[in-house]
Amino acid sequence: MKLVYSNQQLFLVVNAKNILENAGIESQVRNEFIAGAAGDISPFDAWPELWVNEASFDKAQELLKMHESIQQTLWRCNECGEENTSAFELCWNCGKHSE
Repeated sequence: MKLVYSNQQLFLVVNAKNILENAGIESQVRNEFIAGAAGDISPFDAWPELWVNEASFDKAQELLKMHESIQQTLWRCNECGEENTSAFELCWNCGKHSE
């Protein structure tokens, strides 16, 4: 098994797992419940991690990088001018719809 992704937020790790599963890549989340130990170990060591088989590592890494670049796409709100990522359908600042 190889570590393909880690993040402070479990939600994002589980989301990455879902992306890989939809592509037919089996993965495993580790450190799901270790956050309580963050004071005794390095905070980075307490982050949730996503692991895949070595044979799937390159494909998994490519899919996650592609998804990350899509998430970083910005759109500017026509109402207030605020920049939003493509994850937002509504402007996070004023709540207007992206058009």
